[in-house]
Amino acid sequence: MTTLLAFLFVLGVLVFVHELGHFLAARRVGVRVLTFSLGFGPKILKFTRGDTEYCVSAIPLGGYVKMAGENPDDPRSGQPDEFLSKTKWQRFQILIMGPLMNIVLAVVVLAIVLSQGASVAAYRDEAPVVGVVVAGSAAERAGLMVGDRILSVNRDTVDTWEDLLLQIGMKPNRDVELAIARGGQTIIVSVRPEAEGRLEVGTLGVLPDAHPIVASVIAGGPGDRAGLKAQDEVLAFNGEPIVFSSQFIEKISENGGRNVELTVKRGNETLRIRATPEKRGSGAMLDIRLTERRKSFTPGPLEAVKLSVEENIKSSALIFTTLAGLFTGETSVRQLQGPVGIAQLSGESASEGWVALFSLMAMLSINLGILNLMPIPVLDGGHILILLLEGVARRDFSMRVKEKMLLAGFVALMMLMVTVIYNDLTRVSWIEGLMPWRN
Repeated sequence: MTTLLAFLFVLGVLVFVHELGHFLAARRVGVRVLTFSLGFGPKILKFTRGDTEYCVSAIPLGGYVKMAGENPDDPRSGQPDEFLSKTKWQRFQILIMGPLMNIVLAVVVLAIVLSQGASVAAYRDEAPVVGVVVAGSAAERAGLMVGDRILSVNRDTVDTWEDLLLQIGMKPNRDVELAIARGGQTIIVSVRPEAEGRLEVGTLGVLPDAHPIVASVIAGGPGDRAGLKAQDEVLAFNGEPIVFSSQFIEKISENGGRNVELTVKRGNETLRIRATPEKRGSGAMLDIRLTERRKSFTPGPLEAVKLSVEENIKSSALIFTTLAGLFTGETSVRQLQGPVGIAQLSGESASEGWVALFSLMAMLSINLGILNLMPIPVLDGGHILILLLEGVARRDFSMRVKEKMLLAGFVALMMLMVTVIYNDLTRVSWIEGLMPWRN
């Protein structure tokens, strides 16, 4: 139920804001709006005010604003309040306001989220120097080594771990070229990132030189008896490098009652400590609290808006890179998500709190705004393209030409929808079990 409600809330806000943009622009230039609908199909709730019917429809996967004289085959009276009676510039304003409202929403929502303060792992802003090469990973097979500084991915420069994770994340099961600085030389390495998790995010198998830190030790507990102290940096568990707190907690939980070796750094000294995690229910604990080096900040209102604009510009660039990658083959179509995938993300985000849910909303809003500006007939960007072409040609295209363009756009959109829905279904385990070619 939480997933459904979160999905309906997020999608409802995005659709409402998008259609509100079209509605307000239409009213501003004097176009009569016949219907403002959230959803498609049979109308569940409706009321009329002035010339406009406002309604909520049964299928909550979009919405629409119906304007008088919007299409050439609509009944027309020749009145100045009809859409096609307006100039191309006025129609352009109506068409573009939907996507622009989504972009503005993304900036506003993310600014609100950032103004609450943020905390991120310190390593994400650091140069991508390899601290750990995971055994059996793509990175190990490609010959990457501890200390390698990754300079670029397919000739795109990566300055931070965040840049690297984004670049690799979009290229699962794709051969990529890494430029690496090693021993004063630049080496070119070919590697094939593996798909990881439900969303099939690309991963190399390299980790930063970062480790969890013991924040506190409960007196008399198994960690205290073993000799662990606050500020100890946990380097390894039974010889296996530890980078994240979650890794260490998982290892401890799996080894209740067993004697294990912890490698820790205390000041300038590296120690090996024997400890025995104490069984607690289905897991085990050392009675210590861990933390990680993080960077925290709480921006003021203006700084939050500035940071939001910067982050949304980065997100926009990533969207364009992803779209370009779909055409060149660098990005897998498996990265695309549809309604089911968005619903799952909404539910997961809602369970983490409103900050996570609003962060997801901002990300989806910038995606919706930009994708609607794509020059595909049927989408807002396609209609804008037709207007621009007519402006260049200094004449309106015939109805037959427009129908062919819209049909081509419809076919392309349906192919995209089939792809994303198929991807969504394969991420539901019991449905995937019904697909023999996936087993």
